Amino acid sequence: MRILLIAITSLLLACTGKHATDEPKTDIVPEAASGFSGLKQSTASEFMAVTANPYATNAARDILAKGGSAVDAAIAAQLVLGLVEPQSSGIGGGAFALHWDAELQTLSAWDGRETAPAALGDEHFLKDGKAMSFFEAVIGGHSVGTPGVIALLEGLHQRHGKLPWKTLFQPAIALADSGFVISPRLHTLLEKMPKVAVNPAITAYFFEADGKTPKAAGTRLRNPDYADSLRLIARHGSEAFYRGKLAKAIVAAVRTDPNHTGLLSEQDLSDYRAIERQAVCSPFRQYRICGMPPPSSGGTTVGAILGTLQHVTSTSDSQAQQWHHFAEASRLAFADRNHYIADPDYVAVPTQGLVDAAYLKQRSSLIQPGARMRDAPVGQPPGSGNTRLVSSHSPELPSTTHLSIVDAQGNIVSMTSSIETAFGSRVFVGGFLLNNQLTDFSFEPENAQGLIANRPQGGKRPRSSMAPTIVFEQLQPRLVIGSPGGSRIINYVARSIWDILENRQPVAEAVAAAHIIAMGRGIELEKGRINPALPGKLEALGHSVRLRDQTSGLHAIWIGDKGLEGGADPRREGTISGR
Repeated sequence: MRILLIAITSLLLACTGKHATDEPKTDIVPEAASGFSGLKQSTASEFMAVTANPYATNAARDILAKGGSAVDAAIAAQLVLGLVEPQSSGIGGGAFALHWDAELQTLSAWDGRETAPAALGDEHFLKDGKAMSFFEAVIGGHSVGTPGVIALLEGLHQRHGKLPWKTLFQPAIALADSGFVISPRLHTLLEKMPKVAVNPAITAYFFEADGKTPKAAGTRLRNPDYADSLRLIARHGSEAFYRGKLAKAIVAAVRTDPNHTGLLSEQDLSDYRAIERQAVCSPFRQYRICGMPPPSSGGTTVGAILGTLQHVTSTSDSQAQQWHHFAEASRLAFADRNHYIADPDYVAVPTQGLVDAAYLKQRSSLIQPGARMRDAPVGQPPGSGNTRLVSSHSPELPSTTHLSIVDAQGNIVSMTSSIETAFGSRVFVGGFLLNNQLTDFSFEPENAQGLIANRPQGGKRPRSSMAPTIVFEQLQPRLVIGSPGGSRIINYVARSIWDILENRQPVAEAVAAAHIIAMGRGIELEKGRINPALPGKLEALGHSVRLRDQTSGLHAIWIGDKGLEGGADPRREGTISGR
């Protein structure tokens, strides 16, 4: 079995007590906005890295310049991101990754998603028979799943690495020892995220002596514990993470957490494996859109949106009509996503059926140009048979990061990684935060209609929306893209791909373009970035419209005949570097 990686980033700014089974309207919002910079674009002829933080981008570039592979660069970048962007991802979390081997012309998908402790039951998030409130479930060891990032990174390196494993740890170790400068974004999230300073270890690291004031932007922050953890893993590989003293420390932190103890055991860690799966690919015009299969819903849902959309709109349509069609295609795709997607080792998922061309053409007939569908029905894709499932939702908050890398030989990594909500479970051990990914399960195991596919179960991987994507044209890779953003990732990525492939926008302009989110009944439009007349036109078609800040972290590389063109999301602090 192999391993996977994926970056991811972000968090939530507010939560109103909603739980995983709620309709994903707009109650749980993206992580705190931290401004919108100018267009971020760059070109290169040999190699390129686009990541969520300048420290990580520079580390990836330096590895590529030394002759390292795309995998080598991704490993170095992820380890740095766990230090400088700790709210979003790290070795205490999970990841999904796509890898393209240019020499062998093969695409692989790596699943490093967290797993539930073996002892976990399907009523894990119930209290007195009712679903817990979100923060009651999140804070503490109760929400921690077995981390998968290190297993994924090691599996990728064993298969596709060029430089020595320990070499890839040096940038992050050096930075943890000497210190990095707290960015304005990290400071903003420390200020705005609720319930961060909830135990002594996390308070001492991120806050001033009063225990309440976040350390200021520009402060140099050292993390010798993280450096020590990385040295151990650099010397002994994943064995040092999943067994031995570090594993014991992780388990102790989870099981004795002062806020809410959890079930993670040393056996859960030693049993963990990253899995190599088959990427899910679907046609769009002359392209093939390839992404992650379940337990991520990213590949099937992005593919379904685009596969449906190509039958109902064209570049001659007005913006209002295009966005109406996009919203309707997204609602149909999310209806199927919420019904069918879960861990395929526990539930029979009609993965290829969800992106089947004939099925999506049939689904497209439900979309009318002049009016919004009253309800977006669940379909019956090929392969669904008589499967009896129940639709469900989960919060999937946007504390995630994404990186896109192309090396000098044409190998590619598109990786999204995450610790779920910003600052994860708030359990801090070995210099890194542990995830709260168990809250990506549906909190309730069943409802009046029956058992829920994404219910909690021991050993199971919760459903995700991470959508690392590689787009091919005539068997050649053209676009590498992905984003953080919780369940909004799917719309962020699908909309950007649509603009690049269908509307022929340059990559950086597409990444920066205004967002539309349509996951359920209403739609969100990006506040301050749309034509003022657009909401009214969409409301006239029957849509309920809300304006919201959006905090995607799209990172994309277009692989053209004359070189590489990169775009980084101006909503965050990501950068591009290449040669």
